[in-house]
Amino acid sequence: MRILKLSAFLLLCASLLLMNGCGSELKDLRIQNETQRNRISELESEVQTTGLRLEQLKRKLATVESTNSAEVGALKQKIAALEEDLAKKKELIASMQKQLLYGGMQLPVELSTMLEDFAKDREMVAYDSSRGIVKFKSDLLFEKGSDKVAPSAVSAIKSLCKILNSEQGKKFDVIIAGHTDDMRIGKPQTRAKHPTNWHLSAHRAISVLNVMAKNNVEQKRMSIRGFGQYRPIAPNKPNRKGNPQNRRVEIYIVPKGT
Repeated sequence: MRILKLSAFLLLCASLLLMNGCGSELKDLRIQNETQRNRISELESEVQTTGLRLEQLKRKLATVESTNSAEVGALKQKIAALEEDLAKKKELIASMQKQLLYGGMQLPVELSTMLEDFAKDREMVAYDSSRGIVKFKSDLLFEKGSDKVAPSAVSAIKSLCKILNSEQGKKFDVIIAGHTDDMRIGKPQTRAKHPTNWHLSAHRAISVLNVMAKNNVEQKRMSIRGFGQYRPIAPNKPNRKGNPQNRRVEIYIVPKGT
């Protein structure tokens, strides 16, 4: 009897140590994530500033190029240097983003299998099992130039909500991230509601959150992010012609409290 009690006591101690260790590790990961996200935000601001400077130099080059001015060579060198700097920063942002906890986590097998089955027969959906991300193509998810979820997409989101409300899914929180390509918003009526791609990406994420809230996903489990054009997954066409692959909404399924 004493041996049984001692075994039970040791098992309880081991469980508590394991829980404390996991909690400490998760806390460290959250701190690391926050630091990483702050650095990414700084880099994104630098990318935006560098992009504007690059556009200014290109416009200036276009005005002096035909004059055979000595200034042409210097401008071309500055433009080449800025383009190289811009490419390096974008590459660094992409690399840092992949290292974030909520961008690199494998889900439990049962939950992952449900999500794979969910995405398998839906053209608008892709599921990345290695990172726990459900991706919706914005061109199919929303009406053109709008943050209104298309009626044809609502049923897909409802099906996802059933998975997130399952016994396995309820153990996780959800981050909804909107992305655009680099095409400028052209129509005045669209710009009035979504002044920039930042706004459009965030508004689209909120629209998906609202549909999910109506389908009984607890609001305290959800948060949104809007990345605008600054997290492309494929090159955009030259001269801000965009790329449909970059117009997307990503749903990260993450540990509670992340």
